[in-house]
Amino acid sequence: MNFIKTFLAGVLAFFVGMFLFVVVWIAVIAGLMGSMEKSVSVPSKAILKIDLAEQIADAPESDPMNGFDPMTMSFSHKLSLMQVLQALESAADDDRIQGVYLRLNGGGGVEGSAVMEELREALAAFRESGKFVVSYNETYSQGGYYLASVADKIYMQPEGGMDWTGLSTQLMFYKGLLDKLDLKVEVFRPTVCRYKSAVEPYILTKMSDANRQQMQELVDSMWETLSGAVCEARGIDRDEMKRLTDGLEVVLPEDALRHGFVDGLVYEDQMDDVFAELGAEKEDDDYAFVSLGDYASQVTVPLNVKAGRVAIVYADGEIVDGEGSGKIFGNTLARTLREQREDDEVKAVVVRVNSPGGSALASDVIWREMELLRAEKPVVVSMGSYAASGGYYISCPADVVVADRLTLTGSIGVFGMYLYTPDALKNKLGITLDGVKSNASADMGAMSPLTPAQRASIMRGVDKVYATFTGKVAAGRNLPVERVLEIAGGRVWSGTEAKRIGLIDDFGGLKAAIAIAADKAGLGEDYRVVEAVDEASGMAALFAQLNARVRASVERAELAGILEEWGAVKEALSQQGVVMYCPYKLEVK
Repeated sequence: MNFIKTFLAGVLAFFVGMFLFVVVWIAVIAGLMGSMEKSVSVPSKAILKIDLAEQIADAPESDPMNGFDPMTMSFSHKLSLMQVLQALESAADDDRIQGVYLRLNGGGGVEGSAVMEELREALAAFRESGKFVVSYNETYSQGGYYLASVADKIYMQPEGGMDWTGLSTQLMFYKGLLDKLDLKVEVFRPTVCRYKSAVEPYILTKMSDANRQQMQELVDSMWETLSGAVCEARGIDRDEMKRLTDGLEVVLPEDALRHGFVDGLVYEDQMDDVFAELGAEKEDDDYAFVSLGDYASQVTVPLNVKAGRVAIVYADGEIVDGEGSGKIFGNTLARTLREQREDDEVKAVVVRVNSPGGSALASDVIWREMELLRAEKPVVVSMGSYAASGGYYISCPADVVVADRLTLTGSIGVFGMYLYTPDALKNKLGITLDGVKSNASADMGAMSPLTPAQRASIMRGVDKVYATFTGKVAAGRNLPVERVLEIAGGRVWSGTEAKRIGLIDDFGGLKAAIAIAADKAGLGEDYRVVEAVDEASGMAALFAQLNARVRASVERAELAGILEEWGAVKEALSQQGVVMYCPYKLEVK
């Protein structure tokens, strides 16, 4: 009888599970069909509205389940930087678009400081068409105001506010926690890599002097870029800007108005008067708006099948070994680069690098394909928000390297890290280990601390990778090795400083890199831009991605901000072999 009850319960659970599975997939398919069937009509007298309800990402999304929220059974939109740049370029020449309305209160955002910088430059280029750009918001964050400062006019709600306090960054240190858990971390890095601070949270309780120095210079450089752009756009003296920021004198709306940060304090319904002053015309007795996402969806690039191609290859995320998606898998990206090399229709390649680094081995696999590609076709690297450590390793072979001023790059250095757990298992859980071995180091670090010989062996590997890294930077950038060693040591540089010391060739975003690549290939103005994006295919891939999306959504709901810190710790402690990793992900909020 118990067997029959258990069997029937199992059958019932199976059918209930299948029913829920089908319901979920019906919702997914309905959402996909709904998004595909949506018809966009741009009014004849429209204002392009950018409210950041749709997130703007550095690279196109290859995961079809990204944007699906299983908690609400709905899809959210995400735009790639390339889509946005093409949309704004098209809008400048589109007679239906009268101007741009920046309404920066959306729930999405801009992924990365460099993407924000390139969006701002695209808006400045749009203004050159003679059309207006106007901004309104209740409150402005520093990043939001930096973006808004490109506008002809900036307005704020009378009871709103502004965050204008300067930049800061904080690091979390885990050594005290590891000590309490009896977990011991050993770090292996060349003595000259004193700036390679990704390991510091696990061995120190505060910043080293070297790390504090580079962090201070990074923050100062980024703030100089942000505040300098605002000063230029708004006609504010730089010394006055420093005084206002230090004294917190631009917080209240009336402060912002008095000091020239905004042009007026109005309620949103009063923006109709502003549009009228700017010469905008109404459509059917009202102003007509089209969202950035809707407009981008109907922008088509003229297709000339005979034109040479400039391919964009995306290197987005941490660099890891093997094949896969969602990060920069060494073998996967190497294959994509090889495909561009073997495609006779591709005349030049732009590699968009947005990575803090990762596996030294995977970085070298990618570097080799970059070298082979450059031997046959022009290769230009466009750096995103981060192209540091392993991200710089894969960038240095390019013919030309361009970056934004807010890009973080360099971090030319390596490290290895070993986590010793037997004491924690014994003292905290009562678990002990025992075993046998054929040779002295067969159980290296598994049951006993590392021996001097084992440490020396690991250090030889670390030193070798550092020598290889600096040598390849010297060859790729045509610099003496001695000069590379001066600017290496694991030090992170802003894009502004990277140009001064020769790590990049010029400032510019993705569109600038494309233009340089086309010019080097001798394509003139007649070329096609194609994006090499690996997309998941097959039901198994979709199932796996949906499952990951559900788990991630549940985790976010339960753990909120803890996940970001935990993810960083997990990533650092799980790395195998020698690692090239930049410790910083500075964001302008």
